[in-house]
Amino acid sequence: MATPLVAIVRLAAASRVLVLTLSLLARLLFHPYDTSASLHPPCLSSPFFPLSASCSNSTTAAISSLAVWDGVHFARAAECGYEYEQSFAFFPLLPASIALLSRSLLAPLVPMLGYRAVLVISGHVLNNVAFVAAAAYFYRLSVLILKDSGAAYRASVLFCFNPASVFYSSLYSESLYALFSLGGLFYLFSCSRTIAMIMLALSGSARSNGALNAGYICFEALLQAYDASIQKKRPMALVTGFLRSTFIFLPFFAFQAYGYLNICLHRDTDELRPWCKAKLPLLYSFIQSHYWGVGFLRYFQVKQLPNFLLASPVLSLAVYSIVHYTKLIHQLFRSTSIREQIIATVEGRLVQAYGSSDVATVLKSEFSTRLNNKKQGNTEVKNRKSVATKATSASLDGNVSTGRIVGDNEDECPLLVLPFILHLTFMTFTAFFVMHVQVSTRFLSASPPIYWAASRILAPARGGSYKRWGYFIIVYFIAYILLGSLLFPNFYPFT
Repeated sequence: MATPLVAIVRLAAASRVLVLTLSLLARLLFHPYDTSASLHPPCLSSPFFPLSASCSNSTTAAISSLAVWDGVHFARAAECGYEYEQSFAFFPLLPASIALLSRSLLAPLVPMLGYRAVLVISGHVLNNVAFVAAAAYFYRLSVLILKDSGAAYRASVLFCFNPASVFYSSLYSESLYALFSLGGLFYLFSCSRTIAMIMLALSGSARSNGALNAGYICFEALLQAYDASIQKKRPMALVTGFLRSTFIFLPFFAFQAYGYLNICLHRDTDELRPWCKAKLPLLYSFIQSHYWGVGFLRYFQVKQLPNFLLASPVLSLAVYSIVHYTKLIHQLFRSTSIREQIIATVEGRLVQAYGSSDVATVLKSEFSTRLNNKKQGNTEVKNRKSVATKATSASLDGNVSTGRIVGDNEDECPLLVLPFILHLTFMTFTAFFVMHVQVSTRFLSASPPIYWAASRILAPARGGSYKRWGYFIIVYFIAYILLGSLLFPNFYPFT
């Protein structure tokens, strides 16, 4: 019998096959609304593969036209580099990755299909593989945070068939962002901080909001600093946390600096773009405002009401997640002191809840040894041992038959959920008040609390209104997969 992790990997792969099949069928059965994606103007500078210009058969054109909406810009950046000001809205990790794949493993296909077609193929291959890996990290992270294998499994299944699925199987940056953000968070809360720092920095190279993942580093640093202050040690975690957070912001600012060097440097003052003259010349915010009209309340127009309706399901689920977990965190702080929660969190993370019984036994033994090595006469150490041992026992002594790892109360909420809720709150506020609201479906699609909350609603043996809302969630997920697979590949507005 397959383990839950293997089952999730298989489901993730099956979901990609399903979405790709539906998208290809929709492309074959319906005529695209906008056929401009098939146009292929030459690069302003010499392309990497000069042979690509001679490949103009129908197969090449059909493959190249699979890059739609933002995919056109990503493919163009991979082929020609960043030629125009507005192209800097699309971060470099995806273009660089598909260019590397096209020039290495898939290079033999270039003379037959042309470079642009191979770039499109590379993007689809890369993103679908990345999604499967992201789903595996999602499950491992969910088990680590929730300490509930059943809830983690249900949430992971929902992630595999999430409403923004079509974007994870096309030439968009969602898959790479999900892979590196979820993987980075898993390693961060598993105490593999160097790997976490690198992966979270890469998430910032995929999407601009990846820089927000620095908040998780800050949260962990604050926990460690508070714990150190209790033990009357120097809070060095604040310094290391600051340095790690700065590293995660580096890709964003490095890309802005690259844009400044290309567009602003060595130009006459009269020729400078407005953002070049700003005290803090941020190209990204200028592009969003100038070319796409992004800004606070700028999307609040009567004609945009259909887009608000399109985004309402994911926004409603996000608000429910925020309210639900905020209540649970409030109950958590009422039942035990913040000090006890922090001690239990810092010390209890030695236990990997998803491990086998043998591994758990070893970890529990290591945990006890670490506590026993402290000075026996220190009252504070004894208190820490008591608090942390309770957390450890709760993590290890679960009900195996039900998959429950911590306690019997389905509404338990560990402290580590807090940074996820703070992050989701900021993202939801930004999506509703600042961005083009219809983008919320994919903008919030990599946020774990949405699936954790939906998993709670879909939990077995929950009747009444929970069962009714569970049906709505299933219908919503299925409907958006079908709609996305039909509309998006044919260049119709979706999200």
